[in-house]
Amino acid sequence: MATSKTDLQNPQTAIVLGYLRIWQIVGDRKRGIEPLLPVGRSTFLAGVKSGKYPKPVKLGERTTAWKKADILALLDSVDGAA
Repeated sequence: MATSKTDLQNPQTAIVLGYLRIWQIVGDRKRGIEPLLPVGRSTFLAGVKSGKYPKPVKLGERTTAWKKADILALLDSVDGAA
C-alpha cells in the first residue's frame, strides 16, 4: 500500500509513521526515558537476532532504528498475549 502526501499530513498517520532508536524502545535511565518494552538492551538485541523482535533499518552509517509501526505491533502482540 503506497502512502500518499495527503496521508502523511494526516495526524493519525503521522503517529504510526517514523522510526524509534533503541534507547527509545528499551529506555535510558540517564536521559530519564521510560522503556516501551521492559527488557534490557542486550536482551532486546538478542531477540532481534533470533527473530523474536523486528529487524532494524539502517538510516545511516552509524544510525540504526526500528520502524515505529513494527514496534507498536510488537507491543500490541505482547499486550494481547498477557
